[in-house]
Amino acid sequence: MNSNKTFLWLTLLLLFFSCIVFGQGLENRIDSLILKEFNDPKGPGGVFTVTQKGKKVYQKAFGKANLELDVNLNPDNVFQIGSMTKQFTAIAILILEQEGKLNVNDPVSKYIKDYPSGDKITLHHLLTHTSGIKDFTKMKSLSGIAQKEMKPEMMVDFFKNEPVDFAPGEKFEYNNSGYVVLGYLIELISGNTYEDFIQKNIFDKAGMSHSYYASDRIVIPKRAYGYHKKESGYVNKTIISFSVPFSSGSLMSTADDMVKWQNALNKNILLNSQETKKAFQKYHLNNGEEFTYGYGWHLKDINGIGIREHGGSIFGFKSMGVHIPSEDIYVTGFSNCDCHSPTEATRNIAKLVLENTKK
Repeated sequence: MNSNKTFLWLTLLLLFFSCIVFGQGLENRIDSLILKEFNDPKGPGGVFTVTQKGKKVYQKAFGKANLELDVNLNPDNVFQIGSMTKQFTAIAILILEQEGKLNVNDPVSKYIKDYPSGDKITLHHLLTHTSGIKDFTKMKSLSGIAQKEMKPEMMVDFFKNEPVDFAPGEKFEYNNSGYVVLGYLIELISGNTYEDFIQKNIFDKAGMSHSYYASDRIVIPKRAYGYHKKESGYVNKTIISFSVPFSSGSLMSTADDMVKWQNALNKNILLNSQETKKAFQKYHLNNGEEFTYGYGWHLKDINGIGIREHGGSIFGFKSMGVHIPSEDIYVTGFSNCDCHSPTEATRNIAKLVLENTKK
């Protein structure tokens, strides 16, 4: 009897230490993937987080949050997330659809009467980057407004009369202007500012208490400062007016808040399952060809397993998020220098964790 108990305890002990070694091995491999790019402890860096089934399995910060003050980054720092903002804009549109206030197949002209070809461009086209309207980030005249305070209507007027690149639904071409129009529509239809709508209907409901509409003037606790890298070294990021990227790229968040965001989507806290499904399905062009973008997410795969991902880039910051729904693995990477992209590391971490899960 005693020998049986001893054997049982030894087996449990061996299993316990095997788990520790396995965990440490995975942690070291994740570290090495990140350090290929984020290897300057005295420069700006990044924060990486991995969760599985909503629980954190890895989180680390690398580099500095503020070079002038010599302050290290930590996982609680607030980053600008750039085009990951589009996820929130897309879900906001679906929230309004769920409330019966719009339909994604509505033409833009239903809400903006004078929008050129607005009777042919639908909200669906805007959501899927298939509208053909001119991307304002490719316009030479952008520098003239980059630091001006622009109302949403002014931003739409800035690009709406530009020649279109193609007919609606003819092709997929990533487009920031479409998401600015969507932000303006959110304001027109809800009667709230985009900032207030996102705060009340997403941040508050998901418990994202450290997420914001970006500002360089408001004091934001634990803000990570953004940098560029020149030949002479690091410099502070270029100042822009956040009213210009607006609903296509002006949100800020933390690693833990983005986990709350993913969990809220998984649990249908923000939307019912039918509306949520619309964000994560592939659609077709006019010719029947399928493309790999839903509403606010790229829909790709790792080793044949479906993933949802989106990155972001804005002066001084880059971001990336990858979700593997079949295993509920979520990986995010934030950088506070646009000289360091977290995209490759985030994808590789997701692939590594997936492979370990499958063992």
